[in-house]
Amino acid sequence: MSIIKTENIDVSFGSLHVLKGVSLTVEPKEVVCLIGPSGAGKSTFLRTLNRLEKFDTGKIFVDDKLLDQYDNGKHTYSMPKHERAQVLLEMGMVFQRFNLFPHKTVLENVMIAPIHVRKVSRAEAKERALDLLARVGLADKVNEYPNKLSGGQQQRVAIARALAMEPKIMLFDEPTSALDPELVGEVLSVMKKLAEDGMTMIVVTHEMGFAREVANRVIFMESGTIVEEGKPNEIFGAPKSERLQQFLKSVL
Repeated sequence: MSIIKTENIDVSFGSLHVLKGVSLTVEPKEVVCLIGPSGAGKSTFLRTLNRLEKFDTGKIFVDDKLLDQYDNGKHTYSMPKHERAQVLLEMGMVFQRFNLFPHKTVLENVMIAPIHVRKVSRAEAKERALDLLARVGLADKVNEYPNKLSGGQQQRVAIARALAMEPKIMLFDEPTSALDPELVGEVLSVMKKLAEDGMTMIVVTHEMGFAREVANRVIFMESGTIVEEGKPNEIFGAPKSERLQQFLKSVL
């Protein structure tokens, strides 16, 4: 049983054809890394999964249930509204920018969504938030405000905030690209631990070392299509397509 499956996803912005028939299946507890040059469509694809971006043609399935279907821009199927809302809550997302509430403490940032969206009690939300902040190494920062934290620390708060909603799958959109190089490792180590704990993850990343070490499968995208996919040792050790070979030479 797949946790997410897409069939022939097409996205255009005006005359720009961003995604061209992208099909992908992700199994529970699998870590899939999307790599490729800027403008390949990686982030757009990720954002279609939780409906932050519209698509023009294709199907998205979650837990083998059809979430949405479009045919040439026409919305031909949508999961019933209540069920759809629950499904989308089970996808946590971490962005390039941390998007924390500047006027709320670290603890409050992690508590707010479970209280207002999941309707959990304040006591339960606080207990879970404290546990998650400890897991990401920020137990000593719970009463700080975001402007007192480094970029790496803010991104770890963002990860804890996403986890507070108890998602089944985590989507990461280049989570280290806005960080100074010396802060990248602390975020990647949190993500690596999540993978070890069995979290299903789809990660758009330029961190080839992370993809090689942590991913179960690596997807190479260019010009809106999946050019090549395989296990990390296949992608990095024996790339088949000339374009992937060129890409790896330029980034490694």
